[in-house]
Amino acid sequence: MTGQPERLDHFMARANAAYYAGRDPFADFITSPEISQMFGELLGAWVAVVWGQLGRPAPFVLAEAGPGRGTLMADALRLLRHVAPACHAAAQVHLIETSPRLRACQNAALKAATPNPVNWHDGLASLPQGPLVLLANEFVDALPIRQFVRHGQGWAERFVQAGRFVEQAAVLPPTHPALARPVPDGSVLETCQPALDFVHALAARLQHGRGAALLIDYGYDAPAWGDSLQALRAGRPVDPLRDPGTADLTAHVDFASMAQAAGSVDVWGSVKQGDFLAALGLGARAQQLARAVPAQAQDIRAAARRLAAPEQMGRLFRVLGLSVGVAGLLPGFAQLRAT
Repeated sequence: MTGQPERLDHFMARANAAYYAGRDPFADFITSPEISQMFGELLGAWVAVVWGQLGRPAPFVLAEAGPGRGTLMADALRLLRHVAPACHAAAQVHLIETSPRLRACQNAALKAATPNPVNWHDGLASLPQGPLVLLANEFVDALPIRQFVRHGQGWAERFVQAGRFVEQAAVLPPTHPALARPVPDGSVLETCQPALDFVHALAARLQHGRGAALLIDYGYDAPAWGDSLQALRAGRPVDPLRDPGTADLTAHVDFASMAQAAGSVDVWGSVKQGDFLAALGLGARAQQLARAVPAQAQDIRAAARRLAAPEQMGRLFRVLGLSVGVAGLLPGFAQLRAT
């Protein structure tokens, strides 16, 4: 083997930075907003209700982390323009995106969607002060993870060298929630400190200026074991350690740890995406669109099933809500339990 071992999270961060800077990721995978306009429209309706629960602040920061092509935000803004024009006028759109290529796509998608200028940021810290409503769909799964392997009574951490894993001795804090029960030999534990840091900073931001946030991704709601690192190229799984920068590297999201990192803000869920979208009215919206465009009715219903059916995206994908200063129950969570 050649070269020095590189810690997995450093390797993943480097690979994804190169990937998003140089390739069109939507040639390799599809996200919920690209499946159907209904996804962004329902989140737009969610924004409108939350804005009312915040007392209709004008202006307010409407932010999205990892906005892809801008499809979700464009659909949400279109819905707001039609059904909540005061909210649409008050929204100051801010996007957290580091890729120049994707910023250009987002600018093209949103330049006519809002009367206010669209602003871009490299991270959460530079968002302006004031009431905040933030959306993040499939943002956390691309944040870099570390992996630890149990060997007897000790631990080793995975590094990457010449396209394969190598291990180095490591020490884990005994307070990690996954260690509450005996750990079988060979078990793999994943941690994602950037996800916890993001949620912690987001919670602090909400406490300072009030607001709400939705984090939507695939993952689990309780401590879990196993190697979930994966890579997609042209819609097909490939070796995540080979040819860094040519495929999208992701891992399952630990929603329980993120909820814990949120501290004292109001935490909602996580809940299954299918249940959440149903609570927001996915079924009624699909029927409405099917009646309006009969020629596309079958495709519309198929898209709704793909978003919400348990055997498709409805169970694996989960939704976590955070809020401060929102009057009443956060929309979409009122009748749901974390299951």
